[in-house]
Amino acid sequence: MKEKVILAYSGGLDTTVIIPWLKENFDYEVVCVCVDCGQESELDGLDERAKSCGAEKLYVLDVTDEFADEYIVPCVQAHAVYENKYLLGTSMARPLIAKKLVEIARKEGAAAICHGATGKGNDQIRFELGIKALAPDLKIIAAWRNEKWTMQSREDEIAYAREKGITLPFSADNSYSRDRNLWHISHEGLELEDPGNEPNFDHLLVLGTTPEKAPDEGEYVTMHFEKGVPTSVNGKEMKVSDIIRELNRLGGKHGIGIVDIVENRVVGMKSRGVYETPGGTILYEAHQQLEELILDRETTKMKLDMGNLFAQIVYEGKWFTPLREAVQAFIESTQQYVTGDVKFKLYKGNIIKAGETSPYSLYNESIASFTTGDLYDHRDAEGFINLFGLSSKVRGMKRQELEKAGN
Repeated sequence: MKEKVILAYSGGLDTTVIIPWLKENFDYEVVCVCVDCGQESELDGLDERAKSCGAEKLYVLDVTDEFADEYIVPCVQAHAVYENKYLLGTSMARPLIAKKLVEIARKEGAAAICHGATGKGNDQIRFELGIKALAPDLKIIAAWRNEKWTMQSREDEIAYAREKGITLPFSADNSYSRDRNLWHISHEGLELEDPGNEPNFDHLLVLGTTPEKAPDEGEYVTMHFEKGVPTSVNGKEMKVSDIIRELNRLGGKHGIGIVDIVENRVVGMKSRGVYETPGGTILYEAHQQLEELILDRETTKMKLDMGNLFAQIVYEGKWFTPLREAVQAFIESTQQYVTGDVKFKLYKGNIIKAGETSPYSLYNESIASFTTGDLYDHRDAEGFINLFGLSSKVRGMKRQELEKAGN
């Protein structure tokens, strides 16, 4: 009886060609697994395509709600942003995909898991760290790094398929390399490979439009949060995945969340990509808008550091680690009172605050007002400043002493 290999299958050219390649070079029975994190139309026709190329079976697993609740929400609560711009759309999905690949591998009694990530990117790291953490006994086959893989271009892959008598619905023409899920869509390749080129947004954008082409009239949006989790948009209660879909629609309409970034990959090289994250950008901003009312100064300061650390952990594929669990536990502890309502206006790429309220707000108008009230005595600040600045004063005194001594 042949051994089985689980193939992380997207339905694209690379993973489709890997099916006959695995059968030829390893004599495995190939079981394909497509993990649906909200790719939508990209899933059309996958079963027929996979089986026509020699796959014994195809699993299509809808994990959209799990993705939203257990992977997106922690990143939102952490305000995890990699290198100040990237909202981790691809990064946060990979550990969930790895987890599902392992689950199917156990169900099928497979000996190996194969992925089609290239040897230049981050995804190879994210997939393999996840698999190693959850199933260290399983063999990992990285096709693009394997000595038996000789294809170097789309033309090579299409020619290989034809040699095997397989007709694929792909052409050899160049197109953007894209990754899509519920949270975002990324674009790489073509003119983006030269950072000196302006993106061709008219050809590139999928989820929305540019700010210049957005409506001339802004649109107000309200959201409610319970303990840091979004629960409604414009008064309509929805599960998190549906909230993201609605925010994607609103954000895309108004040109929100388009980012052009040159990022530092884990493997050491720089890469340039354009990310569309309309709903995610709104959700991050709305959550942070509410937190401003509720978190105290010292917690806010520490949470900023933990958010940056969480972003790095997720970006590097270290989801299944004690460090991620510990940082997430801290983040979750800060969300106990992040409950309330936010209002903002979407206008030509901008998210403009229009008010926020919370029963746990630490904002006290009688203290913050320029009008002197009973709760704050301006004279109290003098003693505070004397103590807060004592080390600076002592250092200044010493410098004066040394100057007078001619040192």
